[in-house]
Amino acid sequence: MKAAVIQQPGTPDVFQVSEVPSPSCGPTEILVKIAYSAVNPIDTYFRSGAIEVPGPFPLILGCDFAGTVEEVGPNVTRFQVGDRVWGSNQGLFGQPGTLAEQVAVDEKWAYHTPEKMSDQDAAAGALTGITAQLGLFLHGRLQSGETVFVNGGTGGVGSMVIQFAKAAGAKVVTTAGAEEKQKLARELGADVVLDYRSEQLENELRDASASTGGFDIWWETQREPNLPMAILVMKKRGRIILMAGREAQPQFPLGPFYVSDLQMIGFAMFNASAEEQRDCAERMNSMWSEGKWKPIIGQTFSLDDVSSAHQLQEDNTLGKTHTLTGKILIEI
Repeated sequence: MKAAVIQQPGTPDVFQVSEVPSPSCGPTEILVKIAYSAVNPIDTYFRSGAIEVPGPFPLILGCDFAGTVEEVGPNVTRFQVGDRVWGSNQGLFGQPGTLAEQVAVDEKWAYHTPEKMSDQDAAAGALTGITAQLGLFLHGRLQSGETVFVNGGTGGVGSMVIQFAKAAGAKVVTTAGAEEKQKLARELGADVVLDYRSEQLENELRDASASTGGFDIWWETQREPNLPMAILVMKKRGRIILMAGREAQPQFPLGPFYVSDLQMIGFAMFNASAEEQRDCAERMNSMWSEGKWKPIIGQTFSLDDVSSAHQLQEDNTLGKTHTLTGKILIEI
């Protein structure tokens, strides 16, 4: 099969697209013919060596996939040949990556694709959707009627947080920069959209949450969080969710934090168990069938052009070029 492999960490041009042996299907695994994969910020960290590479070289990276089952192991119970499936959590901890024509996936990490969902949407919503579900419902314990702020509402995860929170009955406040991104955030369902560049942002956040006495959940997507501002606009017993900012060492005002009974919760999707992620995926499938969310797709590249896809992701994640809205897909 054809795959994009790396022989060592490096810049985006380190990828080599070549023929490699097709994976074998283990007893509890399904062999998936991949239609689309996706690129996530964490993929660029592994490729560059910013995070220790999770397996021996040569290495196939890629977390997300959507495609069709071509073979099932003898102990597989949830899938059969011909099923359309999607999933994430691959390319890590010894699991094979998805920048390839095929991948062998343990069935516990795969989910049925709803009948009318495209493979593009399934791949684009995989990692970002499960991340948003884990943060809102497992860690954030979101309840209907609460008020959620998501810092950066048109990014991959932020756009999912808006849609899932609205579907759960929350009021959603978010930030965006350019006018077209503010419009997109409103189309996703945000009740209030603020310009993150505003010099009066803290006051505007207070005004936006005044009727509820502050935010129940503050979802931070940025690599450099402003925790003093977040803490001062939270409702008592509010929850601050952190899932970015690996190198950040922000100022932390302890007094206002503890006297308001606040909680700060950091999480990484890859720490969640297969059962927890499956719960998220099944909820996502149900919500999608009810028309309650849709991923934003930014650009699509071929497998042969995966280096350009990684360059675009890295430019936006680290370089903050603001040239991307939505997920980067790889058509296999």
